[in-house]
Amino acid sequence: MKEPQSRYFQGENFHRLIPSRHSGGETVLLAVAEDSKELADLVLLDGATNNRLQSELQGFIGISTFELLYGVPNAHIVNAAYTHPNDSGSRFNDHTRGAWYAADCQGASIAEVAYHKSKRLSEMVVPEQTGQRPPHDVSTYDDWLADFQAVFHVLDPPEDFSPLLKPEPVPQCYAASQVLARHLLNEGSNGLVYPSVRYQGSNCIVCFRPALVYHPHRLERLELTLTANKTGYDHNVRPVSLNFSDRQPK
Repeated sequence: MKEPQSRYFQGENFHRLIPSRHSGGETVLLAVAEDSKELADLVLLDGATNNRLQSELQGFIGISTFELLYGVPNAHIVNAAYTHPNDSGSRFNDHTRGAWYAADCQGASIAEVAYHKSKRLSEMVVPEQTGQRPPHDVSTYDDWLADFQAVFHVLDPPEDFSPLLKPEPVPQCYAASQVLARHLLNEGSNGLVYPSVRYQGSNCIVCFRPALVYHPHRLERLELTLTANKTGYDHNVRPVSLNFSDRQPK
């Protein structure tokens, strides 16, 4: 398979859904610490479990402190995407380093979140329930928007890169795309633009560099309801009001 070509890409208001519980303000430790030394001590006292804070203070396995954002609005939201990778990684990143994934329409982001949430529910065992899995689930996500203006690698035409865009099985289908992503990252790539795997007609971006996630801001809060059917889960989404304390200027 050939290596994708790079080209200048400009995209505005790309959508990324983040669980509402992770979408608020800075950690409370920042509010009580008077200086960086005290913050470091509090992080250790807290059990040293917050990967984002550890990365900002002393670096993390896959990303250096020099790459993260500081002193800009919503830096903690962007940094969290890079310092909290999944155990098995995602399509274009492995478990050592996260990335900022986003889509050019909200529907594509909803489809991606609904797929992965449904998969996790399907893997749960609830003996007392019909089908031995949860009958429904309700959760909230915040829709974050960001802009991109940089040179990215582009999977075009998509048919030339079909091994990288397999929808199943997860996470095994990520093997080839993670290898390519690691190679491109090591070569200095900013990320990739690629067609959505779960929402036809939409384009997605994976940005490898925190500094290239421009103007991140929260658009709205969504409630995602999953209801079990015979083979999986149906999903329904509705907007819900943000509390006044959750609102912020765009």
